[in-house]
Amino acid sequence: MGFDSLKNLQIGDLTIKLPIIQGGMGIGISLSGLASAVANEGGVGVIATPGIGMNEPDFYTNYLEANIRALQKEIRRARELSKGILGVNIMVALTNFADLVKTAIDEGIDIIFSGAGLPLNLPEFVNSTIKTKLVPIVSSGRAAAIIAKRWSEKFNRIPDAVVVEGPMAGGHLGFKEQAIYDPEYSLEKLVPEVIQAVNPFEEKYKKTIPVIAAGGIYTGKDMYKFLQLGASGVQMATRFVTTHECDASEKFKQTYVNARKEDIVIIKSPVGLPGRAIKNQFIDEVSKGKKKPFKCPYHCLKTCDFKNTPYCISLALMNAQKGQLTHGFAFAGENAYKADKIVSVKELIETLLQEYKDATY
Repeated sequence: MGFDSLKNLQIGDLTIKLPIIQGGMGIGISLSGLASAVANEGGVGVIATPGIGMNEPDFYTNYLEANIRALQKEIRRARELSKGILGVNIMVALTNFADLVKTAIDEGIDIIFSGAGLPLNLPEFVNSTIKTKLVPIVSSGRAAAIIAKRWSEKFNRIPDAVVVEGPMAGGHLGFKEQAIYDPEYSLEKLVPEVIQAVNPFEEKYKKTIPVIAAGGIYTGKDMYKFLQLGASGVQMATRFVTTHECDASEKFKQTYVNARKEDIVIIKSPVGLPGRAIKNQFIDEVSKGKKKPFKCPYHCLKTCDFKNTPYCISLALMNAQKGQLTHGFAFAGENAYKADKIVSVKELIETLLQEYKDATY
């Protein structure tokens, strides 16, 4: 089955054949390997920037430059491997946010996705000659409106698209713990809210702001549901972990395959946000109050309470990426336990299209 029954996702002058954005997964889970594979299938491949310099020899001693260098390498490598559309995900909470944004723009990246805080000043890095699209990630209609209003007033522009991420996502969540399972905050409610919030800005600028649904979208059937609700596309991350091209270690991927439904848990992160992860010994020990040997090699996240935290979230995620799961854990979406095998990105896309087709009947 081709993309026939699916509409293209149009972000400015970018035509995305397959309206799927592969979510950015740090640390080191979605780099050039996964991003280029997704871009080659007609979707948007996304490189995650947190801790991207983890394999650079001077990562600990020269944190800022190591990350810039690694980001350049990953974008260039993805470009060599794909002629498709590529994005980067840059969290507002990163202390090196500005450096990473400038680097991505200099490298001619197609799209910057930015969440984990409100990217209120993101447009200051671009001018009319720069083609890079700016796409904030929000968790409410209110946040979408605040960003659009600020960009409109201060920079006379609006977001090129908006990703709305619901509470079923993996990793850090933009919701208070009690809201995570509250139907009031479900993605089904958030998508129409965000569409409504950006509508006045679309009218004012005579431009479309496509809304992309994210967080817990796992099947083609889920995709169908959110496109019916008015989303122009979906962002999926968790389902891409169990692919051969994903940049994580085999052990990391296997954690997803082995997970049961009850293993998907909400944890408190040192960053001060709840996060969704796969329960393991490391998480158990932290929750019992065991402190892990802790030092903060680089204050990488503005919101991290690094003086009082029992472990370094960056180190824990880096260890997990390398397969050292006794010293870390895997972030994962609500549906991660559904994975039963590792497939190629091509096979996964074929499955999603078939599931989508089945849902339309």
